[in-house]
Amino acid sequence: MQFRQQALAKLQSPEELDLPVRFARPQGWLALSVTVVVMAAASVWAVTGSVASTVSAPAVLTHGEGSYILQSPAAGQVTAVLAKEGERLPAGSPVLKVRTAQGDAVVRTVAAGRITALAATIGQIISTGANVAAVEKVAGADDPLYATVYVPAENAASVPSGAAVDLTVQTVPTQQYGVLRGHVKSVDRAAQSAQAIAAFLGDSQLGEQFTKDGRPVAVLVRLDRSSATKSGYAWSSADGPPFALTSMTMATGSIRLADQRPVDWLLP
Repeated sequence: MQFRQQALAKLQSPEELDLPVRFARPQGWLALSVTVVVMAAASVWAVTGSVASTVSAPAVLTHGEGSYILQSPAAGQVTAVLAKEGERLPAGSPVLKVRTAQGDAVVRTVAAGRITALAATIGQIISTGANVAAVEKVAGADDPLYATVYVPAENAASVPSGAAVDLTVQTVPTQQYGVLRGHVKSVDRAAQSAQAIAAFLGDSQLGEQFTKDGRPVAVLVRLDRSSATKSGYAWSSADGPPFALTSMTMATGSIRLADQRPVDWLLP
């Protein structure tokens, strides 16, 4: 009965024009204001802001000109090994002596560098063109190290010159000493084959390893120098590791790609 009486009363006076109308409560105005401010900020950021992204790829610490594989110009038996691993030699230095049918032949370095690996031993029979040594092209002990990062080809176009690079060095505990700092010096726009990588690094296994998922692009990274560290290079920690870095050390490089405008991917 009570609800019926209320319904009848409402029918008798359907328009209560003298009552004030409340459009919104103060809490509603506050929520609306916050929403408008957030949307305005998002719109401004979408037009003027940028999104930073990175790409990680395997890297190797080397000297700038890389290495080369020394091959024997003649077939025969190795009678003497005239160089040692780690030895730095000028161009034209003797490395091996090989006894051939025409007499003794000497295998010499093509360019100045450091012997990083010897693949021949005394008494070994080798053929013409056999790989006998790997030589890193370095003239002096103070030649700086670089990092070569092998980036997937689809990311190469987004790598700008001078981009910041963080290198996680395989032989350095990251939690204790941090990461090695560097900047992109150059980007080789041509994709690298396993043979090209092997020729540059002097290691055929690395050539196969870096191309197992496709041909990458080589990005040369200049390491930031620092006189305050033992290694002579800048690290994310104050001191870095208490030892010097050596070439052919494996690492992982994280390269900051060119900033992207958010409106490019927010809008279809």
